[in-house]
Amino acid sequence: MGYPPSEWPEPIVPVQSLSNSGITEIPSKYIKPPIDRPSLDSFHNSETDLYIPVIDISPLINGSDRTDEAMHAISHACKEWGFFQVVNHGVAPDLVQKLRAAWREFFYSPMEAKKAYANDPKTYEGYGSRVGVDKEAILDWGDYFFLYLLPESTKNLNKWPELPPNLREITEEYGEKVMKLSKMLIKAISTSLGLDENYMLRAFGGDNIAGTLRVNYYPKCPQPELTLGLSPHSDPGLITVLLADEHVKEGCQVKKGDLWVDIKPKTGAFIVLTNAIYKSVEHRVLANAESERFSFAFFCNPKGDMAIGSAPELVSPLSKPLYEPITFNEYRLYVRNKGPLGKSQVESLKAA
Repeated sequence: MGYPPSEWPEPIVPVQSLSNSGITEIPSKYIKPPIDRPSLDSFHNSETDLYIPVIDISPLINGSDRTDEAMHAISHACKEWGFFQVVNHGVAPDLVQKLRAAWREFFYSPMEAKKAYANDPKTYEGYGSRVGVDKEAILDWGDYFFLYLLPESTKNLNKWPELPPNLREITEEYGEKVMKLSKMLIKAISTSLGLDENYMLRAFGGDNIAGTLRVNYYPKCPQPELTLGLSPHSDPGLITVLLADEHVKEGCQVKKGDLWVDIKPKTGAFIVLTNAIYKSVEHRVLANAESERFSFAFFCNPKGDMAIGSAPELVSPLSKPLYEPITFNEYRLYVRNKGPLGKSQVESLKAA
């Protein structure tokens, strides 16, 4: 698949500007086909007996005698769900609140100030609204800001907002803390597979494992039943650590079997979505007529030019690799060209 072009296929119209204009009907390019609209297949936890895992990972941080219990809970959640919530994770609540406040101030700044950081489809770095370069694609009801955080060599400060003044410092500190959390979780997952705790970290790039951040802003939508904040997809990286909105508890959904199930984040929790090694969870974001929403997705990704494949220790005649080896840079080209399309990205790469 070829590299994305350097320009979007048509002028970008920020969703925030549409929402603020007072429209009562959304433009046709945001209207999903009836089968993809949320009203047909959305289920609330109160209507199901599905248990969404919430795991206290303080034993992993403190090295207490409950470490095995926490690791077993992570392994079970990865196998059954492909995601879980973590509490007592070691990231200070004060830092989280500062991050939210700084980015909320950025998104509330004048439109022209934000457009100075407009992104393009080659790197996605900066302020944007669109994912994918297919001109015929149906768009999602959301804006975002995408940044490369780690390693330091990938960071382009020209794309980092200068206002508010504390945004850069807070975002860098947050990235360092959540990368530390991500590596601790990856070690736990590696151990739960019967591998050395550092096996996955080495296999995915060691000190060159990448950290990126997507700050999501979902403005109010006059017709949320016709569209989505973010279409169904599974993330291309290793794990995703999601900080949900502290005020709007519903909005992100994961697919469990044939059901779309609401994630209702616990106060102070992170939502962790896994990929590839265990179950790769499909998820989406709903639009909302009453409330805007902010969320922060930290992506822990493999080193871009390393070939990623099955661990030889986990392969046998009865457990053959599902996918051919591929670099992460090659893998993510699919979503950068096509946009979020469920799990078609993953399915397209299955071994013959």
